[in-house]
Amino acid sequence: MSEPRLEVAEVFRQYGERFLSRWGHTVSASQRKALHDLGACRTAALGGRVEQCDSCAHRVVAFNSCRNRHCPKCQSTARDRWLAKQAQELLPVPYCHVVFTVPKALTPLGLQNQRLFYALLFRAVAETLLAIAADRWHLGARIGFLAVLHTWSQNLLHHPHVHCLVPAGGLALDASRWIPCRPKFFLPVQVLSCLFRKKLLAFLRQAFAQGKLRFNGQVTALADPARFHTWLDQLGKPKWVVYAKPPMDGPQHVLQYLARYTHRVAISNGRLLSLAEDRISFRWRDSKDGKRLKIMTLDPVEFIRRFLLHVLPVGFVKIRHFGFLANRNRAQALRLCQQHLHSSAHDRPLSELLTPQQRQAMEHRCPRCQQGTLHVVALLSAEDLIIYMHPAAVHPVDSS
Repeated sequence: MSEPRLEVAEVFRQYGERFLSRWGHTVSASQRKALHDLGACRTAALGGRVEQCDSCAHRVVAFNSCRNRHCPKCQSTARDRWLAKQAQELLPVPYCHVVFTVPKALTPLGLQNQRLFYALLFRAVAETLLAIAADRWHLGARIGFLAVLHTWSQNLLHHPHVHCLVPAGGLALDASRWIPCRPKFFLPVQVLSCLFRKKLLAFLRQAFAQGKLRFNGQVTALADPARFHTWLDQLGKPKWVVYAKPPMDGPQHVLQYLARYTHRVAISNGRLLSLAEDRISFRWRDSKDGKRLKIMTLDPVEFIRRFLLHVLPVGFVKIRHFGFLANRNRAQALRLCQQHLHSSAHDRPLSELLTPQQRQAMEHRCPRCQQGTLHVVALLSAEDLIIYMHPAAVHPVDSS
């Protein structure tokens, strides 16, 4: 029998107290909650439930999930439900993947001011894409897109960047027709990079003038206005990295992209290799070495510290829609796009867009008969679970 797969939760359970003894004075409330939630996820500590199939009467005992959005185990179900909704809104055009990154020198300031910095990052990305796309020299159209914030690199260090999924085209500025992009080309990345850099630096200057930025630790000296503006001037000289991948054609490829990026957390359980002798090893790709696959080994306390760098502020929305996909006018704009493209959501049935595993998870199918649906017939507290899971116990369950 194979050994159970190593999980982030196990690292948190074993080394959480040691981490807090060293770094507890720096931990935010949301980080402390994530540390607790992930360690307790799908254990008796959160209680559980008995589920029964409505077809074959098969019963299973399931532990409750923590539902923390930073938990590697809880995001798959949330992702599949979200994908089901997005599948109905896909347009029959290629989709472009555009990524906006910020220089490494900006990351300490971003960590000190996460909520503000990430909001300004979204704003700079959105205004850049919308402005360049609307320019008649480039596309001359009103575009819509989805943007997802990631804050990590493969080695779990702080690396804020925004992934954007954009239909390859947009509505004419008078909404009279659909304007497609050129084949295999969306918008010039150098132009996007220059405007993005200009906008984000301008937003940071404005935030500084309004006294909204905090300066502690290694960025304390930047509280001086002269140093701050000189520092931003230096950041404005080198090129910032914006890159666009070749357009994806077909809704299945688009959904695969969404599944890969939208509900990802800093590291998945599948990348963890071993935890022994106070060392944890995991796989990572080194972007500076041709994306070669390597193994990194860290002290577990350092691993937890790096993971918690990517716990977002409470209530911060990391998946956002802009342009004609913005929430306030999405339904009307999508109908207009579909009209111009001679398409409808019904042309792409959900059964063809999601994998069998995704559909089974969403429908909560019985693992035995594969036909019926599992329904909760009893809730179990932590104490109930201990009794219920004991092999010699008798388990009368009220199914009424």
